[in-house]
Amino acid sequence: MRDFIAMMREQGRVEDIERSCSTIYEAPRMASRTDKILFFHDLDGHRAVMNLLGDRKSLAAALGVGERDLVRNLAARTYNGRAADAGRLAGGIPADLSRLPVMKHFPGDAGRYFTAGVVFSRYGGVENASIHRMMVLDDHRVVARLVEGRHTHTLLKAALARGERLPVAVTVGTHPLVTFAACTRVPEGKELPYAAELMGGELAVHECANGVRVPGAEIVLEGSIGPETAAEGPFVDITGTYDPVRQQPVIEFSRMYLRENPIYHGILPAGDEHKLLMGAPYEPKIYRAVGEVTTVRDVLLTKGGAGYLHGVVQIRKNTDGDAKNAIMAAFAAHTSLKHVVVVDEDIDIHDPYDVEYAIATRVRGDTDIMIITGVRGSSLDPMRLADGTNVKVGVDATMLMGREGEFRRAEWP
Repeated sequence: MRDFIAMMREQGRVEDIERSCSTIYEAPRMASRTDKILFFHDLDGHRAVMNLLGDRKSLAAALGVGERDLVRNLAARTYNGRAADAGRLAGGIPADLSRLPVMKHFPGDAGRYFTAGVVFSRYGGVENASIHRMMVLDDHRVVARLVEGRHTHTLLKAALARGERLPVAVTVGTHPLVTFAACTRVPEGKELPYAAELMGGELAVHECANGVRVPGAEIVLEGSIGPETAAEGPFVDITGTYDPVRQQPVIEFSRMYLRENPIYHGILPAGDEHKLLMGAPYEPKIYRAVGEVTTVRDVLLTKGGAGYLHGVVQIRKNTDGDAKNAIMAAFAAHTSLKHVVVVDEDIDIHDPYDVEYAIATRVRGDTDIMIITGVRGSSLDPMRLADGTNVKVGVDATMLMGREGEFRRAEWP
């Protein structure tokens, strides 16, 4: 992470905050007003960063590719990097969360939350890594939102069924590509190989005392999850609205490992970094799925759609009906997607005005809008019904085949 920050500083993308700032509201509010990386040198006496991946340009820079080549590059990945054994994690001290600048982001939050902690787990020979928000309960316990059916929750159920605890290790302050890999739905156990692939092919990992493997990080918290639960929330999620209170599993930490003068990483809930890490990992998945039914050019989950619920897919139509097939493929690839617009190659999907232009000039409401009712969508959408179902809408904003000349836009010589 330090190398990435240094690279971004050379590009003028880091703003150093030397004055003292508070972990309660102040730092999160500052992060909401810029897309630059904010480096706090005195966040209640600690060092911290926010907006580490505040925009697509930062993610592209981390990968060493052009911003417009981002989705195509990610879609070609094969999760085949090497997680290289770097030995046991040495040292460590008894866990004490009060030594970390964990933030309270909004007045309605239930407490202080880890928002960039990557939870690594290992059980039955299977490894997993994913980000879970974690509310601090005391100096060695947090309550984590583990979405039912996701891999951490599945491993926990398997451990509890055998009367055992699930060993975990939480890293804070990893390289942003490791964090991105942990946010991506990959084949079982492939998070570390995927992170290694993104990092150039190899990634050093250390084994904790509980057998869980972790990459290099500013902070490592070692512990386990058992049957204990506690109330988690309210907490602001991706839409900027409050997620409800739920009974969730408690993680108990026994040891912590800190780099010298560690740099804490915090993600602003519903901020640009949150939206990018939630949505961008699905773009290559949609790209590959649409590529199975027509010629796909690019995919974007829009910032206005909370980076998660709205998508734009750019295709080259080969036959009539390709756009509608692309709509169905996009919904199948990203089941939380609520609205998707399919456009032609001449439309800039990164320009919302151009996308709106396509809708204005290439859509007939009676033939080009697909409405799918009674389908499961995102649990984060405030419009979901009590049974979890919602309505999805697909918009075919492509030109009529055989009449493309009528849609040609004037250009300067």
